[in-house]
Amino acid sequence: MTAHRTTGRPATSTEPRAQRVRCDTAADDRIARGLVQGDERCLDAAYQRWGRLVHTLAARALGDHREAEDVTQQVFVAAWRGRANFRPDRGTLPAWLTGITRRKIADALTARTRRAELTAALGAALEHTGGSREGPERIIDRLVVTEELARLPRVQRDVLELAYFADLTQTQIAHRTGLPLGTAKSHARRGLQRMRHSLAPAATGG
Repeated sequence: MTAHRTTGRPATSTEPRAQRVRCDTAADDRIARGLVQGDERCLDAAYQRWGRLVHTLAARALGDHREAEDVTQQVFVAAWRGRANFRPDRGTLPAWLTGITRRKIADALTARTRRAELTAALGAALEHTGGSREGPERIIDRLVVTEELARLPRVQRDVLELAYFADLTQTQIAHRTGLPLGTAKSHARRGLQRMRHSLAPAATGG
């Protein structure tokens, strides 16, 4: 009797695990198919399922939690925009997302250098401005606004630049970028909130 129970246990414990693997694989396939077909619910599901993986990879590479969050947003926006390029026969969805993550990490590292160069260039322009009263003030304004925009995630920056510099409506921005309208609005709102939060200490003298 004891021998019988011992040999029966592995089959009992292994079967549910195998079933879970099959269920997970089927769920992954449904998410991937829905994403390619443009189902926003599958984009949300992909974020819930693999967002932590993307964030962990970005945090390890960048060493900055906030930048890792930015990269995570960018990865899933890029996945949505480029969903037609995903080929299930060439690899899994998480592997595809990992490839996008590596590219966005490289972009983030490049952006660090670009922000430093931008600040230095505008600072030099400020030093060489003529005697006009308004000249330095305008350059300071450009320095602050441009620097704060540069700090935003690329998607938020693109949306705000299209809104304020190209004077596009949110519907036009969604069409131009390929983002769902609700997503474009969310990025604009979050971008403005981050800029206000960043500029608040300067405005209050803190």
